[in-house]
Amino acid sequence: MMTGDQYVESIRKMKLRMYMFGEKITTAADDPILRPSLNSVKATYDLASCPEHADLMTATSSITGKKINRFCHIHQSADDLIKKVKMQRLCGQTTAACFQRCVGMDAFNAVFSTTFECDKKHGTGYHGRFVKYMRKVQEEDLVVDGAMTDPKGDRGLSPSRQADPDLYLHVVERRPDGILVRGAKAHQTGISNSHEVLVMPTVAMRPDDKEYAVCFAVPADAEGVFMIIGRQSCDTRKLEGSRLDVGNCAYGGMEALVIFDNVFVPNERVFMDGETDFSGMLVERFAGYHRQSYGGCKVGVGDVLIGAAALAADCNGAAKASHIKDKLIEMTHLNETLYSCGIACSCEGRKTESGNYQIDLLLANVCKQNVTRFPYEITRLAEDIAGGLMVTAPSEKDFRHPEIGPYIDKYLRGVAAVPTEDRLKVMRLVENLTLGTSAVGYRTESMHGAGSPQAQRIVIAREGNIEQKKELAKRIARIGQK
Repeated sequence: MMTGDQYVESIRKMKLRMYMFGEKITTAADDPILRPSLNSVKATYDLASCPEHADLMTATSSITGKKINRFCHIHQSADDLIKKVKMQRLCGQTTAACFQRCVGMDAFNAVFSTTFECDKKHGTGYHGRFVKYMRKVQEEDLVVDGAMTDPKGDRGLSPSRQADPDLYLHVVERRPDGILVRGAKAHQTGISNSHEVLVMPTVAMRPDDKEYAVCFAVPADAEGVFMIIGRQSCDTRKLEGSRLDVGNCAYGGMEALVIFDNVFVPNERVFMDGETDFSGMLVERFAGYHRQSYGGCKVGVGDVLIGAAALAADCNGAAKASHIKDKLIEMTHLNETLYSCGIACSCEGRKTESGNYQIDLLLANVCKQNVTRFPYEITRLAEDIAGGLMVTAPSEKDFRHPEIGPYIDKYLRGVAAVPTEDRLKVMRLVENLTLGTSAVGYRTESMHGAGSPQAQRIVIAREGNIEQKKELAKRIARIGQK
């Protein structure tokens, strides 16, 4: 396994094509806006090196038999699924941000089982190719960006009926040695910090969408791949040299629009090409795994936010107020409910035909449906407890100013025993988690990540088995019986 420092150097050596604010960037490792997001990924390596976290952060590979980072693991039991959620909570507690490796891990497990079943039906050789690819990922301890979301264009039209065919990534040419693809993937979390990108279809495809039913992997710096970094609230604060104003100065997240401009993919890295009847299975399985993930990562960040709200109450001298205590209890209740759903869908996991384990699909979607709601209430309560100072406090430059700084120190102090600077640090942390750069990986992503709320409700409706419940009611009411 790589160390955190080795990981950073491996990213620095890559030839990524990135654009941000209209300028070309060579590496996330040395960019002040992107480096905090790189640090979040680095933490997944650092934690794996800690003996006290080895049980959660590492696993034994089913492919090589070697010790590997759990983020590269193919789940072999319900216990693996449980440890995944616990690992994600630990990483969220450590970074208070998105640590970006979950999407790749979830893609690994979805592609692993889907390719096995596709081969069984169609006689294709995708599963063997993918196992070989996973051996490389595990042995080199790579970060792989799972790429599913296409721009989609007109949501009322299927991929093949779009006015612009590139609005869904598709095959444009087939060669004896591989395929040529073109299109884009949107909202790609962690792509600037990834060694590879694993592309999947974004929706279940119809027979006439054959060119869009494609799954493959390429290096993130492959010819024709480039990324346009997305804006985040308060992102340019990182350029100001202020640790106080950023709130979470060490860690962060990032997203980008990733362009695939006639990218060549060799056959050995193609894991689906035209099998439309398995595109829906791949999408659903990935979505299930990723909706499970939110019961861990968002809970870990929630732990930090609850702690920050409690600290704000201490700084404000309001910690003993009954309504503050009640709000902290409610935040904890909501956070632990999310965790319970993540653990529950893991405990109910089952073995697939390929041998890896899949979560309970219904409970995973219930987990994510709760995530679309509860973090918003946790955020509201944190902002309530913290007070308006979290968004009206002067800058660090003002605080350090020899003339006006003493006035800020005097008038923005809360409890006399707590330094004003510490109070401001707590306020900025709450701001960062609820409104700033970390909010992208907590607040907004809770709504749209792993599919919209309606996507989960569709699965819940299908998996909820209303007919069985009606039969239960009929039996108890003795309907049809004398």
